[in-house]
Amino acid sequence: MARYASVLELIGETPIVDVSALSPKANVTILAKLEGRNPAGSVKDRVAISLIDAAEAQGDLVPGKPDQVLIEPSSGNTGIALAMVCRLRGYHLKVVLPSNVSPERRQLLLAWGAEIIDSPGSEGSNGAVRLAQRLSSEHPEWVFLYQYANPHNPLAHYHGTGPEILRDVPEITHFVAGLGTSGTLMGVGRYLKEHKPATQVWAIEPPSGEMVDGLRSLDDGYIPPIFVDNHGAEMLDRKVVVRPKESIEWTRRMTEVGLFVGISSGAIMAGAVKCALLVPDDEVATIVTIACDDGWKYLSTGAWSDDVDEVVERAKKIIYF
Repeated sequence: MARYASVLELIGETPIVDVSALSPKANVTILAKLEGRNPAGSVKDRVAISLIDAAEAQGDLVPGKPDQVLIEPSSGNTGIALAMVCRLRGYHLKVVLPSNVSPERRQLLLAWGAEIIDSPGSEGSNGAVRLAQRLSSEHPEWVFLYQYANPHNPLAHYHGTGPEILRDVPEITHFVAGLGTSGTLMGVGRYLKEHKPATQVWAIEPPSGEMVDGLRSLDDGYIPPIFVDNHGAEMLDRKVVVRPKESIEWTRRMTEVGLFVGISSGAIMAGAVKCALLVPDDEVATIVTIACDDGWKYLSTGAWSDDVDEVVERAKKIIYF
């Protein structure tokens, strides 16, 4: 059994599991990379350590120096991952959080010692971004990592997630992931396009104006700068729309293969199935998806126990991711 000096050394090298029992076609293999196995429980652990390591290397953060403050907008996993890293590195983290996030989000941030600054729940994650930007300009002494524009977000996946996927699944034909900050898509997509150019990169997004936890529609008006900077429109081979009800239904179906995952992972799986249906019968395909986190932080949604339509209606008022 390996021995580690810190839980931060456990970030990355996540397992990939075959979930082809859910594939609609025998000629299409579907594999899921289990990012919930990271120490703070999500794919955003990779981003958090990447952003903070870069800030230290650039001198924006100084290890051991007291009273250093970071501010970051988040409605979920990035804030939690940053809170864990900041707790271990000795930094004070202020998370700008929509007031209508689920109880699990708030409790996990507090558990890691983060300070919560509420933003209007009606404005969602975009409102949290705007407030964080304003507070950062008013407090230039605070460090604003800004995951939506920070190049070390996609670089975390270019140097880590992408190489792991290609090493473990050299036969990959399609990479399917959610469109949130776009860091995973841009980082993994760029790596795969450089090293196996025939690989298709598909993005999963909700319809404009509808909420699928952890994902965003570019048609809603906010396009993450890292999507633009990494030429996302040219990199993506296809965008697939997944509606809120589909995301809940496929989150439940993931338990059929023994996986208890978060709602965005269900949405991504729904998109992977749509991808599989478009593969010609005479072709063999291997789809790799990202299971962004586990389901423990979503229990208050009732996603596995309540009527699906009730869960969808509830999600219009409460941010679960």
